[in-house]
Formats: sequence, structure tokens, C-alpha cells
Amino acid sequence: MNVKARSGATYFIIFIDDFTRFGYVYLISHKFEALECFKRYMNEVENQLDKSIKALRTDRGREYLSKQFEELCTEKGIVTQLTTPYTPQQNSVAKRRNKTLLDMTRSMMAQANLSIHLCRDALLMSLRF
Repeated sequence: MNVKARSGATYFIIFIDDFTRFGYVYLISHKFEALECFKRYMNEVENQLDKSIKALRTDRGREYLSKQFEELCTEKGIVTQLTTPYTPQQNSVAKRRNKTLLDMTRSMMAQANLSIHLCRDALLMSLRF
């Protein structure tokens, strides 16, 4: 969905726990905001769940390969795992979750006859189901 939300967000980023499959979604305006979202996610996991992040698996997106991201992961002892290029099977959980969230969002918007600029709000609401 290439539409800006009311908050100005154009993209969304999702972090999924491998064990529980629980996902955290953040709306972002630019892809370079991924580092700040990861810091917020890491703080929430450490403070609310009293757990630590052991590994981060990404699809080699440039937003995850920055020097700052690498330094943060090294400092926190987080192992970074990069999937092999052109193998979506290695990142199937995230791909499937993204598809499901977008399908749910489109369905909710069609059912409620919502304006297209509310799609990001509908995306956040679809997480509750």
C-alpha cells in the first residue's frame, strides 16, 4: 500500500518473536527510522518482558546493514543473521505475516468503506484480531 497515513507514515516495520510468533508493528516515514524502531522494540522487550534479544534475522535490507545498526547489535550481544539473497523461504514467517496483515487491512477497509488515507490506522487495528 503506497499511501501516507494521517501520521505521515509511508512504511511499516514488523519485528516477530521466533518462539511466540508475537509481532510488533511500527509505522515509519522513512526506512532509516528502522534503527529507532528496533531500539524501541528492544527496550520494550527488555523492560516489559524481562527478556533479551539473542538474534536478529533480516532479509539484507539496507536499513538493517548500517554501521549504527551493527554497532548496536555488537554492543548488546545480538547475533545478526542475514538470509540468503532470493530465498524468501528463509524469511517466510515475516513474509506470511506481512501478507496476512495487508489482507486483513484491505478487507476491513472494504467492509467499512473507509477512505484510503486510513489504511495505516486499519493496519494497526488489524493487529488486534
